[in-house]
Parts: sequence; structure tokens; C-alpha cells
Amino acid sequence: MNETSEPKKQFGIQKLYVKDASFESPTSPQSFSFKKWNPKIELNLTNDQKHIDGDVYEVVLSVTLTVSHEETTAFLVEVHQAGLFEIAGFDDEQKNFLLGSQCMTILFPYAREAVSDLSVRGGFPPLTMSPVNFDALYQQHQQRKQAEQAEQAEQAEQAEQGETGAPH
Repeated sequence: MNETSEPKKQFGIQKLYVKDASFESPTSPQSFSFKKWNPKIELNLTNDQKHIDGDVYEVVLSVTLTVSHEETTAFLVEVHQAGLFEIAGFDDEQKNFLLGSQCMTILFPYAREAVSDLSVRGGFPPLTMSPVNFDALYQQHQQRKQAEQAEQAEQAEQAEQGETGAPH
């Protein structure tokens, strides 16, 4: 019997936690006197990951929302939702996809809940963020990265040709 020693693939959540959270309402209590609540919401999502030990990675989804009404900032919410994930037996491309997309998909509902809770505790209506397609965002990031690498390679080739005096 021929057994291949392909590593067993494992993907699991070890812990989910809020790494940091903040709420600011720079114009309260004046911001509570709006006649009609029609906020403008600016959303910024970022992620970060780092290798902790062995097959364990910390992944952090950072959500920043600036909520304005009538050209005035009503409040700002920032949540860093984190998780420890065990990822083993995957090649680098698969591991990067898990870290950059799947972990974000797992963390997002927790971050969304924290944002909504903070807005209510700050005296404002609940702020419910729409779902995010992290698979699509990851693919867009990969495409941008490939385009940048191709551009850098082309610039390096042009620079090399210029140094050697080769015709352009």
C-alpha cells in the first residue's frame, strides 16, 4: 500500500476576542438634538495577521465608522475584532486565502455586533453594517498585487536596459 505523507489540513478557531474598541461622540449632547436622523456613514475596513507560534495565527479585523449628520461628526466607532486560528497543512496560497478571507468572514459578525452595541450605548440608534464579501475583496487585493508586481518588473527591466545601453 502506497501512502503519501500529505499533511492533514486543519483550520480551526482557538479564540475570538475584542482586541480594542472605542467610541467618540465629539459633539454630544448637541448631536442628540437632530430633528431628523439621516446619517452619512464612512466605513473603513483593514486586516492584519501575524504568526504567533507553530500553526497559530492572530488575525485582526479593524472596523472604523465615522457617522456624520448635517456636516457634523455625530460619532466615531472603532473596533479591532481578533481571533486566534490554527492553520496547518495548507500551502502558502491556501493559507493566505484562509487568513485574508475566511478568517475575516468569521470575525465580521462579531465586529458588526460590537459596533451596533457601542452606537446604542453612546445614545444613538443601532448601527447595523451590511454584510461584506471578503472573498471578492481578497480577489481584488490579489489582482492589484499582481498588477503592481508586473509593473515593478517592467520598470526594473526598463531600468536595466537603460543601464546597459540597450536600444529602447
